Amino acid sequence: MTTAHATGGEALDLDTVTRFVYREARLADTHDYDAWEALWTDDAVYWVPAGADDIDPDTHVSVMYDNRRRIATRIQQLKTGKRHAQTPKSRLARVVGNVEVLGTETADSEAVDTVVTATFVGIESRERGTVTWAGRITYRLRPVDGEVRMAYKKVALVDNDRPLPSVAFLI
Repeated sequence: MTTAHATGGEALDLDTVTRFVYREARLADTHDYDAWEALWTDDAVYWVPAGADDIDPDTHVSVMYDNRRRIATRIQQLKTGKRHAQTPKSRLARVVGNVEVLGTETADSEAVDTVVTATFVGIESRERGTVTWAGRITYRLRPVDGEVRMAYKKVALVDNDRPLPSVAFLI
């Protein structure tokens, strides 16, 4: 487990953040759904914009725009083995890099989130072939009971302005 190394309004340190980001990617790639879901805060938002990086998700279509309850529903669907787009499961591998702490932000709950950015390139292998996914991720990470949790994850795909194949896995 990743232990939070920040107090008060301080940002989490780069080492802690980097270890968290790598772990989150590994859990998603290996379909460890319970552990991946446990990384989220109760007020979490998981967003993959479509059409542009900075659209208003309340007024424009997104690939994903999930609150905490919807994240749990998505995980339950993946775990049933009946989600057609993930039967059989995609074989996934992603490389995450350029991890950078941008600063802090106060959340609605008055908790202090560390704002982090990273880039990724991922490969998804399915019967239809191999698809390369790439983009920039923005995280808001928060210490909760001595552990780092995700309050927000935005995945801005580099080609989100074009038609995309189905994204039925945890990107």
